[in-house]
Amino acid sequence: MRSVLGGMAATGLAFTNIPLLAVSVVALALAPVPFLGLALTPWTMTLVRKRADLERRRASRTGVLVTRPYHPPPERAMAGGWQRFRWIVTDPATWRDLAWLLPGAIVSFGLGVIAVAVPLYGLAGLTLTPLWIWLGTGWYGYGAVWSIDTFSEGLLCIPQGAIILAVGLRIAPLLRRVDALFARLLLAPTTTAALRLRVTQLTITRADTVDAQAAELRRIERDLHDGVQARLVSLRMVIGLADTLIDRNPAQAHKLLAEARESSGAALVELRHLVRGIHPPVLAERGLAGAVRALALSLPVPITVDVDLPGRPDTPVESAAYFAVAEALTNMVRHSRAHTGSVSLRHADGTLTMTVTDDGAGGADPATGTGLHGIQRRLAAFDGTMALSSPPGGPTVITMELPCALSSPRTTPSSATD
Repeated sequence: MRSVLGGMAATGLAFTNIPLLAVSVVALALAPVPFLGLALTPWTMTLVRKRADLERRRASRTGVLVTRPYHPPPERAMAGGWQRFRWIVTDPATWRDLAWLLPGAIVSFGLGVIAVAVPLYGLAGLTLTPLWIWLGTGWYGYGAVWSIDTFSEGLLCIPQGAIILAVGLRIAPLLRRVDALFARLLLAPTTTAALRLRVTQLTITRADTVDAQAAELRRIERDLHDGVQARLVSLRMVIGLADTLIDRNPAQAHKLLAEARESSGAALVELRHLVRGIHPPVLAERGLAGAVRALALSLPVPITVDVDLPGRPDTPVESAAYFAVAEALTNMVRHSRAHTGSVSLRHADGTLTMTVTDDGAGGADPATGTGLHGIQRRLAAFDGTMALSSPPGGPTVITMELPCALSSPRTTPSSATD
């Protein structure tokens, strides 16, 4: 039934392609006109891109992935300016979008009509049999070759309607997929464009990784300077003062030594926290599953941990996965007002999938904070992705994927409530 509704949507959206194409032709014809062409053409092509993006999203629902092929926008490109106009017009994807509008409308309309008409025709045979008899038309199914004049002949509509309805519901998803495959011919990036996008993505992720590493080094240096180093300097001063007082005032010296002992313990605790922030020992000892379970136990919210990992990823990937899950759980505890949560770790088809779910208030947005954006940057360094579903009122579901291989087999899949 969803595919039938999709066919109805495709039929309706097909009618928007024609006016978009007409407006685009007019805008391109007016491109030489000063000021008007610079403003009208990018605005019109932006509408075309939004329509093409909508078709890409609809195609993805059928399992056909269509990547956005556009050049990244230039910096400081002003609306109505030459840079923005040139960025739009010189992008080959713009012309491929325009080339798709008319044939895409014809294919979507034709396949959409078939996807809707066949099931409705079958439904009519099931529900409108008395009407067919009363009209005496005989225009239904196999009975269309003769007139339906009797009740028994009219009853033949029912089995035919059931068959036609079943066939229509069966072919509707196939027709939607054919429509998506046709859209991919023009709306997907070419080989050259895909290579360019890949290079651009690698350039961005490399810069993000370098920035993240530099920020991490600055954080470690700051923590060492302001925390452990300051405590060690204070500890040395206290021990030196106790050394000068040990003969003249033994009681005061012992008090200073006790203070030094407490200070050394605090410095040791801070050093351990700092080491955990770099690479948690529990991650090295127990692997990703054990480290996530230990993390879940330390949180004030009950977390269900479900793991199915037949091995261990490489150390850098494992570390990135752990810190991504840790950041997601930290955000949940701090912002979601959740009562319960869950973590799922799965590996299939060369991809490690991590899903963090909570029953909180929802409304999470990567644009409003650094936590989710940091997760995206951390995963992007390993070609990983993050998908977020967080409607107002919840629940929030964060799905993170990392392409990786696993090492030697581990124990059987396990599930635990921590």
